[in-house]
Amino acid sequence: MTDSQRKILVTSALPYANGSIHLGHMVEHVQTDIWVRFQRMRGHQCHFVCADDAHGTPIMLKADAEGISPQQLIDQVSEEHQRDFSSFLISFDHYHSTHSPENRHYSELVYNRLNEKGHISRRSIQQFYDPEKGMFLPDRFVKGTCPKCKSENQYGDNCEVCGSTYSPTDLIDPVSVVSGAKPVERESEQLFFKLGNFREFLKNWLDQGHTQSEIANKQKELFEEELFEWDISRNAPYWGFEIPGEKDKYFYVWMDAPIGYLASFKHLCDRDGLDFNEYFKPNSECELYHFIGKDIARFHTLFWPAQLHGADFRTPTAVWVHGFLTVNGQKMSKSRGTFIMGSTYINHLDPEYLRYYFAAKLDNSIDDLDLSLSDFQSRVNSDLVGKLVNIASRCAGFITKTFEGKLSEQLPNPEMFEEFVQMGDSIAKDYEERRYSKAIRDIMGLADKANQYIDAAKPWVLIKQPDSMKDVQGICTQGLNLFRLLVIYLKPVLPITAEKAEAFLNVQAQCWSDIANPLLGHSINKFKPLLTRVEDKQIEAMIEETKVEQQPVVSGHLAEDPISPEVSYDDFAKLDFRVAKIVQASHVDGADKLLQLTLDLGGETRNVFAGIKSAYKPELLEGRHTVMIANLAPRKMRFGVSEGMVLAAGLGEKDVFLLNPDEGAEPGMRVK
Repeated sequence: MTDSQRKILVTSALPYANGSIHLGHMVEHVQTDIWVRFQRMRGHQCHFVCADDAHGTPIMLKADAEGISPQQLIDQVSEEHQRDFSSFLISFDHYHSTHSPENRHYSELVYNRLNEKGHISRRSIQQFYDPEKGMFLPDRFVKGTCPKCKSENQYGDNCEVCGSTYSPTDLIDPVSVVSGAKPVERESEQLFFKLGNFREFLKNWLDQGHTQSEIANKQKELFEEELFEWDISRNAPYWGFEIPGEKDKYFYVWMDAPIGYLASFKHLCDRDGLDFNEYFKPNSECELYHFIGKDIARFHTLFWPAQLHGADFRTPTAVWVHGFLTVNGQKMSKSRGTFIMGSTYINHLDPEYLRYYFAAKLDNSIDDLDLSLSDFQSRVNSDLVGKLVNIASRCAGFITKTFEGKLSEQLPNPEMFEEFVQMGDSIAKDYEERRYSKAIRDIMGLADKANQYIDAAKPWVLIKQPDSMKDVQGICTQGLNLFRLLVIYLKPVLPITAEKAEAFLNVQAQCWSDIANPLLGHSINKFKPLLTRVEDKQIEAMIEETKVEQQPVVSGHLAEDPISPEVSYDDFAKLDFRVAKIVQASHVDGADKLLQLTLDLGGETRNVFAGIKSAYKPELLEGRHTVMIANLAPRKMRFGVSEGMVLAAGLGEKDVFLLNPDEGAEPGMRVK
């Protein structure tokens, strides 16, 4: 297969259908989208699919808390996710759901093939059980200290700090995140995927460069001991697909989630007449790439290729792993207003600014990426407005006003144009190898040269000399042709700006091969501003909106949210804690996390907005007593005025608990 005939399938990791898209998600999806758009510009057949990861106990519990069905919840979240991805110009060919007929079919097919070949075992194990909720606890509903690196507050299936996978019962000091209770162990029969059967295959696969060396070496550490079997089943109640031939046993979400890649592509194949088997048969000449975060590398570079190989499907050409996003050098923080949702960013800033900034910092390593908001503002204003757009704005006016919009018949400096063209091979190689930061440096280096050329030629001086008019036309033609090359090179990153530039230059949609020939004797349209500067007030407004959206009851680790400035005991003593009866509780239109509470203080009622929607159904709160701060100054919010604060504690989401006063307490009584 020649390079011009490449057939490529690309995926991003599936976002979980239990929350909103934030800028951390966007690192991956922007990285993937840039690569996909580049491949399409090169003339390759490149398909880009994704889906919502729509199964698991968290979905079931959240839907129950909101009084809707799991299907209604995942439908709502899917609409929101697709809206946010579209806002950031992510060019999926299809966006699907793991709760789909295609995914049920392929999940059962993969399982049955593995089972028939002896790769599935069955045995009774000790599993955590929540004695208060009366349910077995899925991995993600147990938290504790990692048994390997001793990091606290880690989930029951893998550590997000060291990347280890383990059984929930291996956790140190485990806690149920459903109720806060200490879980107990109970016996339960489960099904397991025999990863050890694929030891030699996985060794070879990891040694063949299918993922970064850092990731491959990390996974190969497991080969020093016996490869464990992977628990692929969960007990009812569970939101997902029932395992064929089993009763009250469901596929673990990590079993059917990656199969969602196949399901989404199958839906696309059926829709567009593509041959699914051509892409997924063993030894397929088509290419398959997964872009993922390093926290899920083990699932994608051990379990997933082994599953595919065992079920007679092709394995990934590559699994490309990226690091996490930090903001201003620290973990994204709700209290600092840097845990920024995609929709919040879009309310204030152009999505192409973030695409450009991420591209300027992304390479093919697994290092974390930092979004410094001051650097973001400076780089966008300097590079995109001050360098790129500046070239066009300096040249276009002379062409349209003096030369009736027509470029000259030849370039005054064809050698310079050819130098820019020759850089195309190097820039293309950097895009191909995901070294976006190097590509951006080289492109901006060319932009500097173009601006220096115009500075030295001084068309604004020459235009005043009648005998130099032709020179002005040539200089500006040269400048606009250099601008056009830069726009083509940046088109995978800035697709809307490229589209606007193409309209200004009066050309069809440009592909990579269009760099070879300059625009000469060509009529252009009147120039309109392509991009504007990022102002301080835009960033400040985004941070403030982010802070308003966050919940005061949620606390994080000290590493994420440092302890606030010290207050005196006298300041604390000024707070008046009172028993309050919840007379009425209701959802707040347009708010994802708030409930509106009407509180009886014993002869006086108060209206309070509380960020406890994820933990409580409104109808279950009415008639209940709780504790509130009664002398807190009223706070004007987007949804109305909040006249106090109810007291709650927990880690957030489901893990939020209203304080209960002693039995017999009456509304209005002081709590000491």
